[in-house]
Amino acid sequence: MPCFLLLLGIAFPRFILVMLFLFTNYLYRAYHGILLPVLGFCFLPLTTLIYALIVNSHHRPEGIYLIGLAVCALADLGFIGGGVNSRR
Repeated sequence: MPCFLLLLGIAFPRFILVMLFLFTNYLYRAYHGILLPVLGFCFLPLTTLIYALIVNSHHRPEGIYLIGLAVCALADLGFIGGGVNSRR
């Protein structure tokens, strides 16, 4: 079960990013290019989604929104580095 939850946590934000990229212009309005969404897809998918949500809802990434971005970045980094600690 924990492996399934980890797989779901890794795959779900990437699936949403692909669907947004293919069927909407939601990511283009936030990033104005393709490089940052592709890098976000590879390294920080949840942070990429939350930043696009903040920008598309016409807010600036400051205050509570900046805290939300920081929490998402920490969650993304936790998903990436979690396997090293479990192998020790």
